[in-house]
Amino acid sequence: MRDRIARTIYDAGHHTTFQHAHVQFALENVSRHFIWSFLHSHPFYNSEQVSQRYVRVTPDQVAVPPLHGKALDLYVETVRRQTEAYGTLIELLLPTVERLYFERFPGRRPKDNQPHPLARRWIPKKAQEVARYVLPVATCAYLYHTVSVLTLLRYYRLCQQYDAPTETSFVVTQMVQAVLREDPLLESILEEPLPLEETLEYRFWAPMSTHAPTLYSAEFRAEFDTSLEGHTSKLVRWSPDNEAVLAQAVREVLGVPRRALSDDEAITLVLDPRQNRYFGESLNLTTLSKLTRTLAHPHYTFRKKLSHTADSQDQRHRMTPASRPALTAYLTADPDYITPALVHEVPTAKALYEETMVRTWEAINGLLALGVAPEYAAYLLPNAVSIRFTESADLLNLHHKLRMRLCYNAQEEIFSASLDEARQIGEVNPRIGRYLGAPCALRHAAGITPFCPEGDRYCGVPVWRLTLAEYERLL
Repeated sequence: MRDRIARTIYDAGHHTTFQHAHVQFALENVSRHFIWSFLHSHPFYNSEQVSQRYVRVTPDQVAVPPLHGKALDLYVETVRRQTEAYGTLIELLLPTVERLYFERFPGRRPKDNQPHPLARRWIPKKAQEVARYVLPVATCAYLYHTVSVLTLLRYYRLCQQYDAPTETSFVVTQMVQAVLREDPLLESILEEPLPLEETLEYRFWAPMSTHAPTLYSAEFRAEFDTSLEGHTSKLVRWSPDNEAVLAQAVREVLGVPRRALSDDEAITLVLDPRQNRYFGESLNLTTLSKLTRTLAHPHYTFRKKLSHTADSQDQRHRMTPASRPALTAYLTADPDYITPALVHEVPTAKALYEETMVRTWEAINGLLALGVAPEYAAYLLPNAVSIRFTESADLLNLHHKLRMRLCYNAQEEIFSASLDEARQIGEVNPRIGRYLGAPCALRHAAGITPFCPEGDRYCGVPVWRLTLAEYERLL
């Protein structure tokens, strides 16, 4: 009876019962390519992953596809060159990082030849954060990954898909087998994976040439980049009624007419931290507050271009979903990458950076010329590779993301994209945009101390005194 009911419920699509049970996995030696492409490409998970920003990478921490002969030699040599460039870039960037850091924190300069403990800890990490752009997406990571049984079933059904079907299928199969050892009855509802040939992307590209994903890449890139009009993240859609809809929703929650609460008063009530002190809380309470949930009605859509490494952070904001690309479509003949702002400040670092990018793409093209599958060649793409996509969000979840990423401690590239977005929202919806800012700015307005919640990670800039128009940083 139990097994029959479970099967009939599953077949009928009544899957909420399978969301109660959760499974947690400790994963190691999985590539960041796989993590970005599959594990973190949907909203129904939780991960705690080692950060490349703060943990130095060694040459042996790289996934190697099943290659042989010349192809394997070329792959290994390229990885060696990328990791060597990473180490050299750290050393080249350190003097500039030190100078900028001590300009911000003059009181932390070395005394009696003894470095300040915070400077000793922070400066190398900032250099590592920038140098990692040359590392391949094949770089391994380890993480805890928690999903519901329902999500695991979906993983297994769709584990054969672009971009990394071999690694994805292997890892997901191991995950499923580990769960089956604990609960063999789960096998009664386990559907076999859909073949790669039945996936939507494959069916689109199948009638075309062998390297179909890159057939239109140059034309697509030019078209997309032109449409950005100089922005990192371009606002492409919003409702002109966003503010009016928000204000009306506030009145509906409170049960008052327009006469009792104007649009301006309603927007101020829900968005101004001086009145809505939830924005000063470290614990995000906005999805539980009746009034703050009105922010779910205004929507914004951005077209954006980030590096793979910055987008890996951007996609962790699971409630601001995006249509991210199949990375095999980015195996272009010529280099296509993002350069961090700090690299432009150090000519020797910039020269090495650009040389590494050129040689990396030469190696990728070399692998393809040897007949290596695009799936495997893509593992050599650097963290710097450009990722182009569209992202949409309601104000409730976008507000949270912007609040976290407008912090001066956020990774520089995602900070710049978030600043771009906040300023554009302010242009089209000024009554909303005026209340966007870094965590310290919102805490300051709410009267919550300390204004900066980062403790000894304080960036050194009293950002709470600045307007969005004054936000500017290099580190």
